[in-house]
Amino acid sequence: MGDKEKKMGKRKSVTIFGYPLSIFFIVVNEFCERFSYYGMRAVLVLYFKYFLKWDDDFSTTIYHTFVALCYLTPILGAIIADSWLGKFKTIVYLSIVYAVGQVIMAVSAIHDITDGNKDGTPDNMTLHVALSMVGLLLIALGTGGIKPCVAAFGGDQFNEDQDKQRSTFFSIFYLSINAGSLLSTVITPILRAQKCGIHTQQQCYPLAFGVPAALMVVSLVIFIVGSGMYNKTAPTGNIMVKVFKCISFAIKNRYRNRSSKIPKREHWMDWAEEKYDKLLIAQVKMVLKVLFLYIPLPMFWALFDQQGSRWTLQATTMDGNFGLMVIQPDQMQTVNPILILIMVPVVDFIIYPLISKCKLNFTPLRRMTVGMFLAALAFVAAALVQLQIDASLPDFPSSTEQQAKFINMVDRPIDITAGNYTFQLEAFQSNEDYYTYGRQFELKIDTGSPVLISLPDGTRNTLVILEEAGRIRNIKFGDVVAKPEEGANAIRFFNGFGMVLNITVGEEGFGNIISKNMSTYVDVPQGTAEFLIKNAAGNQCVFSREFGFGSSYTFIIPPTFTLEENCGQHIKEVEDIKANSIHMAWQIPQYFLMTSGEVVFSVTGLEFSYSQAPSNMKAVLQAGWLLTVAVGNIIVLIVAEAATLPDQWAEYILFAALLVLVCIIFAIMAYFYTYIDPAKIEGNFANLEPEDEKKKNLEVAKKDMVENHNEKRRKSSNSSSDEEETSQTNF
Repeated sequence: MGDKEKKMGKRKSVTIFGYPLSIFFIVVNEFCERFSYYGMRAVLVLYFKYFLKWDDDFSTTIYHTFVALCYLTPILGAIIADSWLGKFKTIVYLSIVYAVGQVIMAVSAIHDITDGNKDGTPDNMTLHVALSMVGLLLIALGTGGIKPCVAAFGGDQFNEDQDKQRSTFFSIFYLSINAGSLLSTVITPILRAQKCGIHTQQQCYPLAFGVPAALMVVSLVIFIVGSGMYNKTAPTGNIMVKVFKCISFAIKNRYRNRSSKIPKREHWMDWAEEKYDKLLIAQVKMVLKVLFLYIPLPMFWALFDQQGSRWTLQATTMDGNFGLMVIQPDQMQTVNPILILIMVPVVDFIIYPLISKCKLNFTPLRRMTVGMFLAALAFVAAALVQLQIDASLPDFPSSTEQQAKFINMVDRPIDITAGNYTFQLEAFQSNEDYYTYGRQFELKIDTGSPVLISLPDGTRNTLVILEEAGRIRNIKFGDVVAKPEEGANAIRFFNGFGMVLNITVGEEGFGNIISKNMSTYVDVPQGTAEFLIKNAAGNQCVFSREFGFGSSYTFIIPPTFTLEENCGQHIKEVEDIKANSIHMAWQIPQYFLMTSGEVVFSVTGLEFSYSQAPSNMKAVLQAGWLLTVAVGNIIVLIVAEAATLPDQWAEYILFAALLVLVCIIFAIMAYFYTYIDPAKIEGNFANLEPEDEKKKNLEVAKKDMVENHNEKRRKSSNSSSDEEETSQTNF
C-alpha cells in the first residue's frame, strides 16, 4: 500500500462475492435509518393532533416545517463532510444527534411524566411541546446532514475497476430505502394503536416513536462496527462552495464594472473570468441553466408531501374496515411505496416503450410536465372524496347556536312542541336529528304549560323527558360537539332502571349510574364491544354491539330492563353522531394518481438533471433538487396559515389550480429549453485549454520581460546613486 493511498484512507478491503464487506454495514445502516425516519414521520401529524391537541392547520404547518428542515440541512451536511470532517465522521456525529432527537421524541410522548393527578391528561403540556420541538430539530439536523453522505460513502468503498459492483450497490442501497420506508409505515401505526401507560391506558405514541429511536441507535452501532473495514477518503473541498464563490465573484465583478463605457460580455457569468478558468465557468453556466428550470418544481412537492399531513387527516374521518383487517389512517401512506414498486417497472418497461412505438417524442421535460398534471388530478380526486366526507359529517352548531334532541322516558307516546318544531315521540325513543335554536326556546309537553329552556352557546344537548308522580319534567345533558378522536366511538348510558347499575367495557368503566341519570362518555374502539352490566346484588348480563369509526351513541336502559341472558334486546339506542361512512379505499385513486405523477416526475427529473450537468456538478444539482422539496413544504405551511378557506375541499382545489398554473409555466419553459451534451462542451474546453494556456504563458512572459527590464533600470539607477554617495563621502 503506497503512501498516497494511506493518506487518502485507502485500505485493502475484505470482499464477499467480489463486493467489499463494508457495504453490507452501510446498506443495513441505511435500512434502519430510513425505518427510523419514515416510521416516526408516519405518525407525526396524528401525534400533533391527538396528543398535543393542535388543530389540523397548525399540525399541518409544523409537520411541513419539519419536513422542510429535513431537506434544507443536506446542504450543510455535504459542506461539513467535504470541507471539514469527512463523510465517515459526519455520518457518525450527526447520527448521534439524530438518535438523541428520536429518544427525546419518544420521551415527549409519555403522558405520565407530567400527569400528576393521574387523569390521563398531561398537566404540563408546554414541557411535552418543548421536548417535541427539540427532538424534531435534532432529527432534522441529523437525517438531513447524513442524507448526502451515506450513498456517496458507500460508493467510496469500491475501486475504480468495480463499476458494475458499484452500480449494483446503488440499486440495493435504494431498495433498502424503500424497504425501510414500506415496513415502517406499516408497523409504526400498528404500534401507535396499542394501549400503554402507567396510570391510564392511551394510544401508545411512546412505542411508535421509541421503536424508530431504537432502530436509529442500532443503525449507528452497525455503522461504527464496520469502521475498520471502510475506505475513508479525506475531505477535499466541496464543489458547492466553489460554485457559490464563482457565482458570487461574477456578480460582484459585474457590479464593479457596471459603467456603460465598459464593454458587455456574452453571459453575466463571464465576469468571473478574471479569477476562474473558463471550464469551471462553462460548467456553472450548465448548472444554472438546469437550476432555472427548477424554479416551478417546488409546487409539485407542495402537493406530494401532503400525503403525510392533509391526506392522513382526511383518512381519520373515513371508514378503515377492510373486512379481514382494519387499516389505521396513518397506514394509508403505505399505498405510495407499494405503488412505487409496481409502477416503476410498469412505466419503464411498458408505458415508455409503447409511447416510443407510437413515434411520440416524450422528452424528459414533457414527462415531468405530465407528472405535475397527474399530481394536480390527484388533488382534484382528494377534493371529490372530501366533498363526500363533508356530506356525511354532522352539522355541528356554530358559536352562536345551540342544538337539542329529546328522549321520551315516559311509558307512553308524548307530543312535544319545542320552539318552532312539533313532533311526537314513542315511549323510550328519541328524535333522529338535532334541532337548532337560538339562545332560548319554549318547551311544551302534551297539554302542559310551556317551559323556557336556555342552552349554552355552541353546544349540543339531550333533554330527557321524565314523569314522576304524574308530573312531567326534563333533565338536560351535554352532548359531544365534535367527532370522537382517533376513530373511537363516544358511548354513554342513560339508566331508566329502578336501581343503580354498574357498567364496564373491557378495562374501561362507566362507573355506578344511579337511576334516572346519564353516565359520562367512554371512548370505545372500532369492532365488537361487550358491555358488562350488573347491579348491587351481583346479578349481571352482557350487552354486545358492533361499532364502526367515529360514532356516538346514547344507550337507554328502560324501566322494563331485566338482567337476563339476552338483556341487550331491551336496550334502546340513540345515534347522536353517525359512524364514518366513506371508506378509506376511496383514497386509493388519489394515491394512484400521485404515485404515477411521482414516478414520471421525480425519477425523470433526476435523470434529466444528471444528463444536463457536468460530471463534477452532480452534487450541486442534488442539493438544488432537495432544495425544491424544502421550498415545496414551505409553500404548504404558508398556505395552511394564510388561506382562510372554510372547507378543506376548497383548499385541495386551490393547490390543484396552482399546480396546473405552474405546470403551464413549466411547459412553456421546457418548450424553449435546448438540450445540451455536457461531456461534449467540456471536451471542447479541454481541447482549447492548451491554446489558452499558451496565450496565458506568452502574456506572463511579456509581463516578466517588462518587470525584469524595469528591475535592471532600478538597479542601474541605484548603483549610480551609491557611487555618487561614496565619492561624496570619500571626498
